[in-house]
Amino acid sequence: MESPKLFMLLLGCTPPGRYTEQHDVFFTIGNSLKDLKEEIVAFWPEANGKIHIDAWREVTEVDGYQVKVVSKEDKSTADKLFFLNLGGYKEGEFDEPHYKVLVIADEKAVAIKKAKETVFYKHSGFEGAVSHIDDKYGVDVDDAFEIEDILSAVVKQNYKLQISPGTNIPKDEIHLGYLILSKL
Repeated sequence: MESPKLFMLLLGCTPPGRYTEQHDVFFTIGNSLKDLKEEIVAFWPEANGKIHIDAWREVTEVDGYQVKVVSKEDKSTADKLFFLNLGGYKEGEFDEPHYKVLVIADEKAVAIKKAKETVFYKHSGFEGAVSHIDDKYGVDVDDAFEIEDILSAVVKQNYKLQISPGTNIPKDEIHLGYLILSKL
């Protein structure tokens, strides 16, 4: 039997009444991408099932730490996995590029500090349009999401994440491209 994995997906759709494709990040635990179809559709009901995956990865490594899915009964670890959505600007471009960051830290304040050290954060802004962690202008500790907090209730009943320092852990493969759910 396969071990459950933590999946990070970038979902896209054009909800009714919108003119451009919208995106959101979805985290869940499962054995394979194919097994996640129902959860994906339930996550974004406004898409009316017309949803696709633009990027995905199995999260097993972040900054030299191993990320494993374990039973809810397993021993807890002090470190946690955080997701931050950084937003920035480039002068003359009519857009707000985003950079999605996974960070290992023991608390949100430390995760935010680490995110502010990324190249994107330092170079995606200019006077009058500074880079920021989305949902706030400026930085606030509430801008980071601990992954275990944003998993579905059903997933949280059965699993948790175990974070441990590692050596020579292969980097996660990031899969890119337009993938409709019927092709899973």
